Amino acid sequence: MSFDLAARLAARRAEHLYRQRPLLASPQGPQVVVDGQSLLAFCNNDYLGLANHPQVIEAWRAGASRWGVGGGASHLVVGHSTPHHELEEALADLTGRPRALLFTTGYMANLGAVTALVGQGDTVLEDRLNHASLLDAGLLSGARFNRYLHNDAASLARRLEKATGNTLVVTDGVFSMDGDLADLPALAREARAKGAWLMVDDAHGFGPLGANGGGIVEHFGLSQEDVPVLVGTLGKAFGTAGAFVAGSEDLIESLIQFARPYIYTTSQPPALACATLKSLELLRTEHWRREHLNALIRQFRHGAEQIGLDLMPSFTPIQPILVGDSARAMRLSRMLRERGLMVSAIRPPTVPAGSARLRVTLTAAHTEAQVQLLLDALQVCWERDHA
Repeated sequence: MSFDLAARLAARRAEHLYRQRPLLASPQGPQVVVDGQSLLAFCNNDYLGLANHPQVIEAWRAGASRWGVGGGASHLVVGHSTPHHELEEALADLTGRPRALLFTTGYMANLGAVTALVGQGDTVLEDRLNHASLLDAGLLSGARFNRYLHNDAASLARRLEKATGNTLVVTDGVFSMDGDLADLPALAREARAKGAWLMVDDAHGFGPLGANGGGIVEHFGLSQEDVPVLVGTLGKAFGTAGAFVAGSEDLIESLIQFARPYIYTTSQPPALACATLKSLELLRTEHWRREHLNALIRQFRHGAEQIGLDLMPSFTPIQPILVGDSARAMRLSRMLRERGLMVSAIRPPTVPAGSARLRVTLTAAHTEAQVQLLLDALQVCWERDHA
């Protein structure tokens, strides 16, 4: 008996689901070089345009000169450096919570938080469209795992009635493939009524949402009692890398004691924390970035509606164009690329069957002229594909 990997790969190709890694030969930004071709990109998550910001780069350089380039050990051995500690304090201040805890990736933060909080005899309830890391965390926790209908508080309430043990309700803040917002006020009401905790992964909300970039919890004006467990990633609007969990003193101490993905991994480079401190400062003080980004979102949605594209109800930088068929989504993506634009085709299993799409993402580094170029190209490609 052997693994027939070749057959599995052939089947994926035949279903137009085969994935390949584009090779980036330039820094992140609107203009990139991918696979040797110069392209105008609308597919990264650098929402505030900080990934290649000169001040963030300089902070990393200075941090490397002062602290070296490696974390050296896990946080609980001798890998918890002063920049890590200062960044945790700054993230706690951003979220208005007593403590924050750094993780090396968003996947690890989600795995660590869920598996540390619930186990056998407990219950995890998750939105059907949650990110893969949240779904994996629920399954790995050993708790009773169930999914409620997307963004449906009534569906959640029905499942809460059957929950046993400690119950954790888990949702994305901004759903990464649809761009819509979780109805946090309604979800929080249902969770609190049943004594459950609500955990929000706001990976795509920090930066674009909230008056000060504090994300979906700030956007809705909710408290720590409404959302006891708040997760954010640093590789999107912050422009760097890593993740964090913010919450009460007891929550963070519990994660330090029980979150295996935190305990058993080397800390991120201290210089990276220095860079993130600078990007966090820019996120909080340069409000024009959010204002410009919101103007571009309005421009794109208006133009796309004029063309007749099938948009989703999103006012975030994630602007999916529903196509349906995977082969057609790939074809449109190729047509755009031939015109010098990079827009990703998203297919199952990342999204449900029959809902393949072009996933447009806008950033504060884009210009109005660049967004108009995208709209003009979309109109040409859409009309030719329908001819």
